[in-house]
Parts: sequence; structure tokens; C-alpha cells
Amino acid sequence: MFPVDSFRATLDKFVAILRQHAIRFHLTGGITSVTYGEPRLTQDIDIVICNQAVVSRIEAFIASLDESEFIFDAGAVRRAVAQRDMFQLLDSIEALKLDIYPREMIPGELDRSQSVEVFEGVELPMASRADAAASKLVWISKGSHKSRRDLRQIFRSGLDSDRELVRGLARQLELESLLDEVLSESDEIHDGGTLRWNSTTR
Repeated sequence: MFPVDSFRATLDKFVAILRQHAIRFHLTGGITSVTYGEPRLTQDIDIVICNQAVVSRIEAFIASLDESEFIFDAGAVRRAVAQRDMFQLLDSIEALKLDIYPREMIPGELDRSQSVEVFEGVELPMASRADAAASKLVWISKGSHKSRRDLRQIFRSGLDSDRELVRGLARQLELESLLDEVLSESDEIHDGGTLRWNSTTR
């Protein structure tokens, strides 16, 4: 649960637009790390949206953004949707940024979304634990260091069935050897200003 009013206000605005245009979505990124892994700060919100749905409604979608409190570049949004690339929205009131991904990083991930109580009394679709871990694995393959710890925490805190699903997705992505490499690493923990290593597995 994320009891941050500004996060809730920003999400409410964008989710209303997505639902107005029947565009499927789910939360991903840092929010999944907090939900499935361990508490940590996240400064933006990552959202996967259905490419086919937004392509078919692109002008109406942009018109709704125009009427909202989000700052964005309409041309950049059109190009990003056409190229299945990320675009950004900035909430002019809350000064929070949304990173929008108009495509699935993990094939079929939107079909496996889990309903999660993100704020008190507010449930939203979120990437499943296995898809969240697989997404971290893809980002690691692209050079993300922060995702390495996130992946270990998400993987270790899951059930055996969750870990099997992560391994299955890693095989499909041809990244199972990278998964084993990341899981074999130790976690850095800062204790009283001193860096120590924790190799405990869960």
C-alpha cells in the first residue's frame, strides 16, 4: 500500500483517462518492487498500456490528455505509440512523472495482471510477481544495476510456484543464465554508514 496522496492523485487522473477509452493497463516498475520485494523509494510511476487499444484511439486519447493537468508532447506521444516506445507525462499539479510503455515487455503480461490494493480502498491492476521479476531481468540485460537487487528480493520472497514461473519466463527470454548470475550475488546493506554484505537467501 502506498499512502502518498500525490501519487494517488496523479494515478487517479491518468487511470480515469485510460478507463474512459477502454485501454487496458497495469502498474509496473518501482511500485512492483515495493509490493513484491522490499520497501524503497520510487520517484515516478511506470505503467504498461495496451498498444492495440491506444493505437485505435490515439487522437481521442491525446485530446483527453490535452484537457487534463498533464504536460506532454503530442508528437512524441504519437511517435512513441507507433514505435512501441516509452513516453512521459508530467502532472503539473503534483509534479510527478509517469513513464508510459505502450507495449508489453513480457508477452502476455497484461493478461496476467493482479488486482492489488495500491492505496487504502483503491485496487489497481499490477504486473504479476513473475512478470515483474521477468521485466527486471530484461532491464538488467540492458544494463540496469538497480534492478539486480529488486529482482533478488522479488524472487526470494515469492512462493516456489512463483519462482518456477520466473524461471519459465527467463527461459523464454533466453535469460536464464543471467537470472542465475543475479541470484548468486550478495545484497549490499548500509548499517550505520558502513557498507556490509548480506548473502542470506530466502
